[in-house]
Amino acid sequence: MVEFKVVVNDIQTGKSYNISVSGHHANSLIGKKINDEVDGIFVSLPGYKLQITGGTDKDGFPMRHDIPGSTRRRLLLSKGLGFKPKERGKRKKKSVRGNTINQEIVQVNMKVMKPGTKPIDEIIKGEGKTEAKEESKEKKEEQ
Repeated sequence: MVEFKVVVNDIQTGKSYNISVSGHHANSLIGKKINDEVDGIFVSLPGYKLQITGGTDKDGFPMRHDIPGSTRRRLLLSKGLGFKPKERGKRKKKSVRGNTINQEIVQVNMKVMKPGTKPIDEIIKGEGKTEAKEESKEKKEEQ
């Protein structure tokens, strides 16, 4: 079963939120590319429109928007995503991932394009409270 950690950046408030996504919602993200817009229901944010901005794979290699597919490649980089040179003119061969989400991607970065009716804070805190209530009910049943 596929599971993603989705980092949602709210550009209006400047805050980022970490949301775990699994099950059929995670499967629906497979095959999407960087800069694609997705519905917020896939990451438990109904009413929101989100844009995929990047991510990392299981070994920590970043996704690049200019590499088609989902494979890992070694590129000679002089600047940009995946390499920050300390000297002028320095180049280095680095491994980077393509722009398509697959099963080996662990983290997906997104930003809010169109906000919903409720703030993200309320939606996330509401889910945490229901999970805590379910856990306390299970503990009471065990006793």
